[in-house]
Amino acid sequence: MEKTWRWFGPKDKITLDMLRQIGVEGIVTALHDIPNGEIWPLDKIMELKTYIESYGLRWSVVESLPVSEAIKYGGPERDQLIENYIISLDNLGKAGVKTICYNFMPVIDWVRTDLYHPLSDGTSTLYFDKVKFAYFDCVILERKGAYQDYTPEIMEQVQQLAMTITEAEKLELIDAIIVKTQGFVNGNITEKDKQPVELFKKLLQLYDGIDKDMLRQNLVYFLSAIMPICEVHQIKMCVHPDDPPFQLLGLPRIITSAEDIEWMLKAVDNPLNGLTFCAGSLSAGLQNDVPQMAKRFANRTHFVHLRYTGATPDGNFMEVSHLNKRLIEVIRAFEYANPSLPMRVDHGRMMLGDEDKGYNAGYSFHGRMMGLCQVEGMMAVIDDEKSNL
Repeated sequence: MEKTWRWFGPKDKITLDMLRQIGVEGIVTALHDIPNGEIWPLDKIMELKTYIESYGLRWSVVESLPVSEAIKYGGPERDQLIENYIISLDNLGKAGVKTICYNFMPVIDWVRTDLYHPLSDGTSTLYFDKVKFAYFDCVILERKGAYQDYTPEIMEQVQQLAMTITEAEKLELIDAIIVKTQGFVNGNITEKDKQPVELFKKLLQLYDGIDKDMLRQNLVYFLSAIMPICEVHQIKMCVHPDDPPFQLLGLPRIITSAEDIEWMLKAVDNPLNGLTFCAGSLSAGLQNDVPQMAKRFANRTHFVHLRYTGATPDGNFMEVSHLNKRLIEVIRAFEYANPSLPMRVDHGRMMLGDEDKGYNAGYSFHGRMMGLCQVEGMMAVIDDEKSNL
């Protein structure tokens, strides 16, 4: 597979020269300075593409061309926003950038409660603590009926946490869940927002009355509208699974399992409508046999995220080493089915001073570099295995 790296543009502290030196071949990026819903101009796309190519790299994947909330919940401005999206796709196609990663998660993108969970070797990783999340949901947000989504055991632990948590820890939790994991990816909330909790509550209200079937219908509406321009340029659309792959905050989530993916691919049965296979997101759901899913959906996968999580029955999960046997099986599935796919390692540990560099949460340099080395080694073993068949 093509070795790519998520890069956040010329202002990224990790430079293209650094990436070229560690063996990266393709860049995964976006026009991060353009607000959600606005058109990506062709000249801006070409400017960034030319800059990337000046370092001997290529712009392999757009991650992401964000889908505005009104498209997801079906607001009155939906059709205009979809038209803007189509124009942006047309401009990307003209520029020759033809793989687009996006998600259809309402309000909130990937969710963690701890951005620097310490490990015994001195590194840190991302972590999801269900009790902390339930505290955020029930006590900080005060979402109506939230307590019904959690077991009595979880709610008892929430009450215990409420007696010991400090104001600083509350702010850190808010920052982790709805600010630092969202804002740097064209999110709804950024670090500039003064009242993130109140803004977040307003965003949640937009989905009052929207259930799973309605969100599914809105995804089909969106995909059906954009497929004609995708056909013109042979643009591959790849939806990212929900992270984590289960319901949160009373919001419907519709890309959580093999059943959901099968539905999505059949609902708009066009080979350009495909999947970003994120092994890490899918592995956070105990319902998912991720290596088997990789084999099943390899022919409709256009982009691969290689990481893995360790999930427990109590609902917690954290990022684990890229070097694990399940991820090897995922890599094997794609190396045999479609070795030209772009892939990127994801959510590396914070290590060797990464934590002091101001990198975006989950997007360290040394931690991802170590993950890339591990993945590259696994790919080499599998390629050698293939050559001996």
